Amino acid sequence: MNAELYVLPLVVRIERAAAPHTSADPGRPAGPDTGPPAGPRVGPRQGPPERTDALEAAAMAVLSLLDDPGEWTGELHAWQSTGKIRKVVRRARGAEWRRALALPGRTIEHRTAEVRVHPPVPLDDWPRDLARLQVSGTELTDTAAPGPAEPPILWANPALEMSAGKAMAQAGHAAQLAWWASDADERAAWRQRGLAVSVRTAGTQEDFDSLVTAGLPVVRDAGFTEIEPGSCTFVADAPWLHGRVSSGGA
Repeated sequence: MNAELYVLPLVVRIERAAAPHTSADPGRPAGPDTGPPAGPRVGPRQGPPERTDALEAAAMAVLSLLDDPGEWTGELHAWQSTGKIRKVVRRARGAEWRRALALPGRTIEHRTAEVRVHPPVPLDDWPRDLARLQVSGTELTDTAAPGPAEPPILWANPALEMSAGKAMAQAGHAAQLAWWASDADERAAWRQRGLAVSVRTAGTQEDFDSLVTAGLPVVRDAGFTEIEPGSCTFVADAPWLHGRVSSGGA
């Protein structure tokens, strides 16, 4: 298995969750499944999810797989082994979403968003029902300001314009670099908080640049889509991460 040719697929549901919810059970990471989390739903689905919710759900989905890969340990190890942590975000609704649920993967529900993470797949050999999903044009917005941020906070570069799909992948990269930079006790404490993250855009470019030089995990984009190669897209910030220089391509 050649990790250079593998990517991690993430699928965002472009139908809003019926009620605010986070699927993570503090103290117990979600296990692999082939369908949505159990539990009744109330009311019809509406519109797309909030952008911040989708970005946070994508990061939490990546963390869930890193924390507990289950039967996909081999695929995950091969994908991570060279440090090339490519991720591709696609969107689905209705029958498309149901077909994605039928494939091996894990679904994270977070407030208005649902994101499904699938085990790494060959870049040129995606499962048919994932390959047919659209990758571009995923635009999401926040209809209300996000609530107070709690660490880890994944800070986006305010100077870069990214589609929602691109930003979701970048937030996933930032969460992964933060996970790699955390020790066993820090990961255990994070797990107790349900692997939660906050995603926010830095207030100013000066604020973001200061974070980049603070010895925190920094995502530097590989330039495959939308962003110039080497651009710093996200910084992962938490009290235990300061001084632990860790950077990666996207």
